[in-house]
Amino acid sequence: MEKQDSDSIHNCVIKLRVDPKKRRDKVYIGCGAGFGGDRPMAALKLLQRVKQLHYLVLECLAERTLADRFQIMSAGGDGYDSRISEWMRLLLPLAVERGTCIITNMGAMHPPGAQEKVLEIATTLGLNVSVAVAYEVSVRESGSNSSTKKPYIMEGGVSTYLGAAPIVECLEKYQPNVIITSRVADAALFLAPMVYELGWNWDSLELLAQGSLAGHLLECGCQLTGGYFMHPGDKYRDISFQSLLDQSLPYAEISFDGKICVAKAEGSGGILNFRTCAQQLLYEVGDPAAYVTPDVVIDIRDVSFQSLSSHKVLCGRANLSPESVPGKLLRLVPKDCGWKGWGEVSYGGHECVKRARAAEFLVRSWMEEVVPGVNHNILSYIIGLDSLKTASISDDPSSWRTSEDIRLRMDGLFELKDHAVQFTKEFIALYTNGPAGGGGVSTGHKKEVILEKQLVGREHVFWQTGLKCSKVADSITQEVAREENLLKTDVVHEPLLLPEASLNICSVDCSSKEIGLSSAPSGQKIPLYTVCHSRSGDKGNDLNFSMIPRFPLDFERLKMIITPQWVKDVVSTLLNTSSFPDSDAINKRDQWVNEHVKVEIYEVRGIHSLNVVVRNILDGGVNCSRRIDRHGKSISDLILSQQVVLP
Repeated sequence: MEKQDSDSIHNCVIKLRVDPKKRRDKVYIGCGAGFGGDRPMAALKLLQRVKQLHYLVLECLAERTLADRFQIMSAGGDGYDSRISEWMRLLLPLAVERGTCIITNMGAMHPPGAQEKVLEIATTLGLNVSVAVAYEVSVRESGSNSSTKKPYIMEGGVSTYLGAAPIVECLEKYQPNVIITSRVADAALFLAPMVYELGWNWDSLELLAQGSLAGHLLECGCQLTGGYFMHPGDKYRDISFQSLLDQSLPYAEISFDGKICVAKAEGSGGILNFRTCAQQLLYEVGDPAAYVTPDVVIDIRDVSFQSLSSHKVLCGRANLSPESVPGKLLRLVPKDCGWKGWGEVSYGGHECVKRARAAEFLVRSWMEEVVPGVNHNILSYIIGLDSLKTASISDDPSSWRTSEDIRLRMDGLFELKDHAVQFTKEFIALYTNGPAGGGGVSTGHKKEVILEKQLVGREHVFWQTGLKCSKVADSITQEVAREENLLKTDVVHEPLLLPEASLNICSVDCSSKEIGLSSAPSGQKIPLYTVCHSRSGDKGNDLNFSMIPRFPLDFERLKMIITPQWVKDVVSTLLNTSSFPDSDAINKRDQWVNEHVKVEIYEVRGIHSLNVVVRNILDGGVNCSRRIDRHGKSISDLILSQQVVLP
């Protein structure tokens, strides 16, 4: 391998590019992964189908994966995403052949380690590739000369959201095949190649706003093209299984003047239209008037979508917020939050719910005997009954007792490891000391880490880039290996690309003609899912969910129903610590909700929708929550199941 010396150290104070060149009129950027558990095969299929892609972005980091990676690294494991080998082994041959640059944040807390792994993979594939890294560093004075600074990989798992500038520098200096980053903001992964290719500068704020909008729409992969959208109970979202199987990851076509079209591969399954774009627009968004990225703060309230075809949507009208560039960046600092202990047991048949209730009572009582005062640390629920807390607030709990196949789960968060271990011991004791017919007991314990959020001045955040290249000496061997890799890609994976005629693709669209057909009836009780659709997301301990009416005329009527108090009444059940709360527990819960839970409701005019933000509702957030749905993703259906009477 040949190594190029690492570049100089930069802070995150914005510095204008010197004489930026416009290299293309349009750039094509695809999303190959929307989270750490996404499918490499889907990314390969996008590369195969969309031959004009210049860049493929693999967005694989989140707060949960960062916390997990920190714990793995602390235990002596890799500080980068170990799946990078799987991804690169599959994608590199075709990407190199096509000249498609891969950009990924799979470097996590140790991009140089990921760089070495990718070069190793490239060598085994017989590929000559250049792999750049762009990552946050800490800076210390070196030796007696205090003016000399030496960079170090960030210690203690500290990670700051960087913007697009480090990636742009890699593209300007190296033009690499692969760029591996640390924690770069999701939208910035996509914005960087736009800035580089289209000649934009850091003061081209209107263009940066449009580019960041495109990045936000693309960042979650198939959520834009039918994934996490299909719903058999909704005629506007009912996609066939075959079509869902063949859904395409999205890509975007961005012009130098800021015109944006998002698209999916022609002839692919899934669906791309107003509705899928609207759901993704509001996903994990707080105040839509101030969507903050490290590069620009944008106002998405007037964003609109126009379907150009069944596979392409025009997106526009991202505006600048009054504070158009953030003065500080978001830093995540790992902090121990205790030890999780959990247990599960199944009951079935006659009065199985009552037996589960008895089991919960016993475990709580046994824990109180051994470790007095820890019962408030334990949350319990019954899978098959109320584990997601998605029953309507008007439902009669007596109707739940008809269930004959349930599983009790109890989940505690304790200060001490000994208490978590003791909890698992008491739970296992149900086998001989609990009610009849309990089976399939499973228990576990785990240390949990949260990521505390801090705002840090740009001048105090530093980054560095660097490049290494693989070198395959024998050009004949290299060519043979390259042809074999491409042959494998074509022969093994191409049969998975189903013919268009067999897909039964849903082509429901949100044209103005369809919107104007009819609105929801007045004066009668109807479920909200007949009026609108929704997607929920999380940021720390906060939840947001969209309310997107099928017909714009219902927007004003929805605003009269969806009030802060209505939202609190609906989501308060999420804070039940047991499936069987008594009146005292309910009163304490409601008091806590009134004191600590805050609801903010925002209007998003461009798509005639509401964005609802609920603060302090997710049991501490994804990294320490005791709920089965740590992210709160199922809450959108809790909302849609509510019965309402529209005026």
